[in-house]
Amino acid sequence: MALGGCVRDPFVTSDGDTRSGEWYVARQIDRVTSKEIPSAAVYAYASNSYEDFPLASSAQLTCMDRKPVIRFGFAFKIGNDRDTVLGYRFDDRPGHEHVESRVLLGKQQIVIEDPNALAEFMSELPGADRLYVRMRSMIGGRTAVEYPLRGSEAAVQAAFADCPMPPPPSQPRGRTS
Repeated sequence: MALGGCVRDPFVTSDGDTRSGEWYVARQIDRVTSKEIPSAAVYAYASNSYEDFPLASSAQLTCMDRKPVIRFGFAFKIGNDRDTVLGYRFDDRPGHEHVESRVLLGKQQIVIEDPNALAEFMSELPGADRLYVRMRSMIGGRTAVEYPLRGSEAAVQAAFADCPMPPPPSQPRGRTS
């Protein structure tokens, strides 16, 4: 008896995604919740000390269990949770080093989900033209990528429409006396 069929779930697809500038915004309906899947992603090539040439990577904004998440995915291993240091910079603004993050199982993805780190990142994203991301790791080497961000306003709205965003970090007050 011969069997045939699709190798992938026909319901997990990028069909119907819309574009907002450089971003791909998911427009698929989740069959469990009957709601639109909250996700927006942008793609670029990333370099790594141990790779001969740049490979694909993604920056994704999404909402998991009503919690906002920023996920960076790579086509190679970037390090592990214990020794990987994440840094980023929007446009020519001051950069952020030692960002609270964690490397996921498989060592090809790193997420920002800490409320303070997330709020700081999201306070700078709207209106930025590009995002430079760099990771350093003893076992994964150095990884660098620059994402184009044109169209981020609609991407943020789509990804976090039903996701409570932590408040932006408070600025230190100046001297009062």
